[in-house]
Amino acid sequence: MDARIKELLKPEVLNTVSGLELIARVIVEGFMSGSNKSQSVGSGQEFSQYRSYQPGDDLRQLDWKMFARSERYYIKQAEIEANITVKFMLDASHSMSYAEEGMSKLQYAKVMTAAFAYLARKQSDTFGLFAVNDKNIKVVQPRFEQQQFIRFLNELVHLKSEGSWSKNGGVEQLFDHHGKEMIVFMTDLYDDAEDLQQFIARLKTPRNEVIVFHLMGRHETEFDFNGSYTFEDLESGMRTKANTVTQQKDYSKRIKKWLQSSRAWMLEKQINYQLIFFDEPVEAVLRNFLTVRKSLIR
Repeated sequence: MDARIKELLKPEVLNTVSGLELIARVIVEGFMSGSNKSQSVGSGQEFSQYRSYQPGDDLRQLDWKMFARSERYYIKQAEIEANITVKFMLDASHSMSYAEEGMSKLQYAKVMTAAFAYLARKQSDTFGLFAVNDKNIKVVQPRFEQQQFIRFLNELVHLKSEGSWSKNGGVEQLFDHHGKEMIVFMTDLYDDAEDLQQFIARLKTPRNEVIVFHLMGRHETEFDFNGSYTFEDLESGMRTKANTVTQQKDYSKRIKKWLQSSRAWMLEKQINYQLIFFDEPVEAVLRNFLTVRKSLIR
């Protein structure tokens, strides 16, 4: 991990709007300063041709350099096609408060989401935030405004992991899809009776793209705690005693099967599935994802 970013990943920085904005900027500007300048959250199409401005066109797409040369208004046509709406969705249930090495899943999700949103803003994409648990549904409706990023970060900073995944009331608004959209969902996929799978399945439509970042911890996955422990379900409060030495092999087999079935289910639904261990550098996760995604859409 970049030393500058590692130094910034402290509660006193993460828990402020200015701090989270700084982290996002350092991450994105860091890898964009190299050979990845053309990478973007959106469709990634490059400029192809101009066309004359027509009443009703978005004024943000005017090419002022062309106007200076020709005194006529032109639109960069491919850029219009590239702009999309990006909806960031976060699982804010209590299981996301699970932490390893001083970093929780929710904190990691906040950093990833802030970095993606920073990149979306640079790409002139409209973006919004939806954070869900059974106690609250936090919403920042997708907009392209000057203050949208600060509004977005403010909601992220104050977001808490509590309760369980919302099984009913209030989630219907999350399925209101308009035009070309990308949905980025951060979750640990822990739920009851496959409620999360049903939710994710409803997000996917023929017109949009859904990416699920499945956040897991190394120790959580490998069960390498080395001894007898009492584990508590963060959402239900249920406690279970386990000897990690004798049960590690069986646990490892079951967790591997679950991860494989989750990936297979997502692929079947044409959903982009990304398993992320939250000790991985956020900048590397972002760079690798955008590199792979770019190769898939050529």
